[in-house]
Amino acid sequence: MYSYALLEKGCYYLIQEKEEGPVGLIKVNMETDHCMYVSKYNDTTLIEWKKKTDPIFDILELLGEDKVRAWESVYNDNQGTFNYEEDEE
Repeated sequence: MYSYALLEKGCYYLIQEKEEGPVGLIKVNMETDHCMYVSKYNDTTLIEWKKKTDPIFDILELLGEDKVRAWESVYNDNQGTFNYEEDEE
């Protein structure tokens, strides 16, 4: 079991918060004495405060710059994609 205190500001991580939970990508934006301000990336971006003592089941990977650039390219391309159903008239 890990905690947010192990993560470094400005870095992207693949983590699993709960044992049976999904793998997620996060970025640590800011750090205070007791908390971390993190972005969580899914279909949309969620930005929230986490206590440094909040548990993380597993830190799977620290993403390198090349992986972050590749992910940003795919993620940003998908942000403009919307699934609208065409009206049948």
